[in-house]
Amino acid sequence: MSADTAPSSPPAPFYVYILECSDGSYYVGYARDPEERLQRHNAGRGSAWTRRRLPVRLACLEPARDEPAAMAREAQLKRWSAPKKAGDVEVRESKLRGDRTKAAAQP
Repeated sequence: MSADTAPSSPPAPFYVYILECSDGSYYVGYARDPEERLQRHNAGRGSAWTRRRLPVRLACLEPARDEPAAMAREAQLKRWSAPKKAGDVEVRESKLRGDRTKAAAQP
């Protein structure tokens, strides 16, 4: 980085994540380092739920301002039904791909 460019903002201290398991179920958690946490899950050291449903993939990731906010969001997402989690994941993935089909269909 050159001296005349401003440094980027520091990464969020915590992230809330949704994992999609091999059986199509979802697991919600939070971590400081979501990539390391994903590796732990896939190594069978993440949780009993994911250990029985390997491999898992990171389906959704969102920053949280601090640990209490991450815990609150995790609790909220855990109360969601599987179809609602799947819909949220689909919308986020669509945005990442740049899909405009849903947006174009709306007036």
